[in-house]
Order: sequence, then C-alpha cells, then structure tokens
Amino acid sequence: MQPWDVEVVSVKRHQQSGAEPPVLITEAAVSYEDQHRARRRKYAIMMSMRIPLLIAAAACYQIWWLSLTLILVSIPLPWMAVLIANDRPARKREKVNRYRPAGDAKAVEDREHVVIDGRDES
Repeated sequence: MQPWDVEVVSVKRHQQSGAEPPVLITEAAVSYEDQHRARRRKYAIMMSMRIPLLIAAAACYQIWWLSLTLILVSIPLPWMAVLIANDRPARKREKVNRYRPAGDAKAVEDREHVVIDGRDES
C-alpha cells in the first residue's frame, strides 16, 4: 500500500462516518514568522533606497529639476516603509477547500450487491 492510498482510505472513512473531510493545507495562510520576515525585507529595501536617492540628487545639483525630483521622491520613503512594514495581510474569508475524491463515489455504491450468506436457502 502506497502512502497516498492511506490518505484516500482515511478520507473515505471520514465520509462514511459523516465527519467533514480534512482541510487541504495548500490553502493555509503564511506563517507569522514568514510574514514578518517579508515585511522586514520590504522595509530594509525601501529604507536603503533613500540614501542613494539623496546622493544622486547631490550629484545632479546642476540639473535642478532632476535633483528636486530625486529629493521629493526620497522624502516620503521612510513614512511609506513604516506603513508597509506594519501592515499585515488581510485575512481571507473563503470557503474551506476540502479534499474531494475524483469521480462520483456514490455511483459505484448504487449498484445491486450480491450478498453471500452461510445460510442455506432451500
């Protein structure tokens, strides 16, 4: 018996007992640690962009409109970085994804079954 056969048997047992089938973990939310790591990475990237923008603005001081544009872009970066880093993703309200075996399982069971009994019919 293969490992995936055990899972199918387990799901069929759940269905026969009337319990809900197990939730598929492929739809599970990202862990808190992974969310926090991604937010810290975004914050570090946004904050590391500010210094190069200010240096580029100083290097382009002869082209006043380019220098001013680079400074204006660098001003809201810390504020945006903090907002993005502190924002957790919204919780999803979705229907739970349950495992459903392929095909119509009830169609197989609707046929007539031959019962072999030890009793003598005569």
